[in-house]
Amino acid sequence: MKKTHRRSFVKQLFTGVAGTVLVPSFASNTEVINTIPQLSKTNDTSEAFWETIKKQFIFADGLHYFNNASLGPSPIAVQKATTHFRATLDGFPSKYMWGEWDDEKEKVRQQVADFFSVSNEEIAITHNTTEGMNLIARSFDLQPGDEIILADHEHASGTIPWKVWQETKGVKLVRPVLPITPKTVDEIVSVYEKAITPNTKIISMCHIVNTNGMILPVKAVSEMAHKKGILVAVDGAQSSGMFTINLNDLGCDFYTASAHKWLFSPKGISVFYAKKESQHLLKPLMVAHGYEDKSIRRLENYNTRNLPEFLGLGAAIDFYNTIGKDKITKRSYELKDYLYSKLKNKPKFKLKTPTHNDLSCAIQTLEVIGKDVNDVKKTLFDKYGIDVRPMSNFNLNGIRISMAIYITKKDVNYLVNALNEIAG
Repeated sequence: MKKTHRRSFVKQLFTGVAGTVLVPSFASNTEVINTIPQLSKTNDTSEAFWETIKKQFIFADGLHYFNNASLGPSPIAVQKATTHFRATLDGFPSKYMWGEWDDEKEKVRQQVADFFSVSNEEIAITHNTTEGMNLIARSFDLQPGDEIILADHEHASGTIPWKVWQETKGVKLVRPVLPITPKTVDEIVSVYEKAITPNTKIISMCHIVNTNGMILPVKAVSEMAHKKGILVAVDGAQSSGMFTINLNDLGCDFYTASAHKWLFSPKGISVFYAKKESQHLLKPLMVAHGYEDKSIRRLENYNTRNLPEFLGLGAAIDFYNTIGKDKITKRSYELKDYLYSKLKNKPKFKLKTPTHNDLSCAIQTLEVIGKDVNDVKKTLFDKYGIDVRPMSNFNLNGIRISMAIYITKKDVNYLVNALNEIAG
């Protein structure tokens, strides 16, 4: 497939200019059956617009999906594009696996770089956040007594690589305790600042913690750390796609994020960013023919890989950009505010997520007072078809509610009504 074909193919599936939208038919999920002009109106942020976006995602009958923080769906256009690439590859395997799609791969890399406002020479396309954290943790020749800061809310995939590759060598993992519901950014920054010692080499942190959706101040921590010669690595699994991110402005050295959550890409695709000045510190997890490459591409040199999913990431970025980054950012906060408006002043509920917009967005953790979270989760699913994630750690006893762009205010109303019934 020539390098111009992917974009033209995606435009046939999802054309923002002409307003052509894929809507699943109940008879056939492959049929384009409707033309909705709203998408061509770039200023349209009505609820009808978001109802149209919802129709681009196909869920199982009766499912109300509030669990995007675990795994996101791909919209119809991305599914179709990926299927097309897979059929092309299977039609002439060796041609498309090795060489024919080189330009296409570079185009996707540029799309991702533009999306995050960095250079294409700072982006590798890997498999998931876990791989990225392993790549970072394994790269450093740290010595016994050196220290790495990992706050207590880090995801297991962000801590285990450091335990396996560095702690076993005598490197100390420092685990400061984060406040659950801080009122200001400074409260969090001070936790990291107090944990720093002359032996600190790296701070590894989430952008958004998966437990209660708290946003960590990566930019402020990076500025503080770099003044002391400390590197900053970021697990961006829960932030990438929820709101606009400028990695150059964020200032961290490394950033890894699975694209199959908030970017709605095919599964098993991830974005890995390494600041130009810090790339030389990284060593690939896997080496193969072409290992002499000094560019960031050496970090994604798997020889044979799932290229339809790689190119499907480009379709996902096309889909996202057709809607608009700013519009999606505003929608993420709009859904948060709407949920708050439905829960405030209700004594049977307690939000376990910080309220300030600098500290949280479209992931909220909610406790139903007097109810065990696992019972709440089970009732929500069995009785109402609502999928959420239970969070028991840190005494949260709360359901984690993820509100991606396919969630409408009607969906939020349905969730809140169900919670009201469960709470009694």
